[in-house]
Amino acid sequence: MKKNRPEVIDIRIIFKQIRDNKILFYKVLSIVFVLSCIYILGIPRYYTSDAKLAPEMGGSSTGSIGSIASAFGFDLSNMETADAIYPTLYPDLMEDDGFVTGLFNIRVVSQDGQINTTYYDYLRKHQKKSIWSYPITWIKILFTFKKKDQGSKEGKFDPYNLSEPDYDIAESIRGNIMFNFNEKTGIVSIKTKAQDPLICKTLADSVMAHLQDFITEYRTNKARIDFDYYRHLATKAKEDYEKVRRVYASMADATTNVSLKSVELKLQDIENDMQLKFNAYTTVNNQLEAAKAKVQERTPAFTTLKGAAVPQKPAGPKRVFFVLFMLILSSVVTAAIVLRHDIIKTLPMNYHKD
Repeated sequence: MKKNRPEVIDIRIIFKQIRDNKILFYKVLSIVFVLSCIYILGIPRYYTSDAKLAPEMGGSSTGSIGSIASAFGFDLSNMETADAIYPTLYPDLMEDDGFVTGLFNIRVVSQDGQINTTYYDYLRKHQKKSIWSYPITWIKILFTFKKKDQGSKEGKFDPYNLSEPDYDIAESIRGNIMFNFNEKTGIVSIKTKAQDPLICKTLADSVMAHLQDFITEYRTNKARIDFDYYRHLATKAKEDYEKVRRVYASMADATTNVSLKSVELKLQDIENDMQLKFNAYTTVNNQLEAAKAKVQERTPAFTTLKGAAVPQKPAGPKRVFFVLFMLILSSVVTAAIVLRHDIIKTLPMNYHKD
């Protein structure tokens, strides 16, 4: 029994078969070229812009202990601050509806000046759509029952109870904004996408500012609560002190020529009470100043390493590359169909023994 050698395809035969079917290739490539151009030209172009931000990192309070721990593969940097939101978690903020909906009211202006509205309105009314999306939209409208909005009852907006249109806008924003944190350099990158170059740049700047405001509000939340509390106490202590001071001044004026012991004792009691009120006011006012300093201390610092720029060229779609890819793919598929019999002969399942 002798095993047959596998069939070997002669390159010359392959080229001969391709030449013999060149009319088929011409037809296929022509059709693919036309359809690819129609498809890709119907997709609107978009622009991208990016910015880089260096957030304030916690101080090295762990000192030599942190160095020793890092030598054993442990990272103690997260223990240096009581913050629950670290820069590594900034990208996860895009999953929060409250953070995303905070971008609804960003003011955007197109490069030609014809659009001047909010980012929400821009996404809902001023987006160019692909020609292929219209039939899909019509089908959805045809087979979808209109639902009552759930997110705008009595004029109140709840970011965690969005209506269907608001939810779609929020999803579009998530697709247009990307956060990235480089753990080695500690740099936060923000990349935005839009159909207008100026709006793309404005969006990157606004997202960067929104992120800074969000982190600042979070970092200073406890300190601001304490500041408001001591401010209330200071206001109340000042009112109490001024009230008793007016009583003392009024009584002192009324009893200038009176030398009764009871009057002197009464004045002394009021004076002592006024001194206690003044001491309380001074103490609370010092605490207020300390709370104010704490707010400033907790306010994080951000350094802009790269500001967003207006893109000069669209980032996509890559029309030429798409057409070339489709032509190459169709050529390979057509060649495989033409040579299918020769290809089948070379498959291992077709080896047989005599």
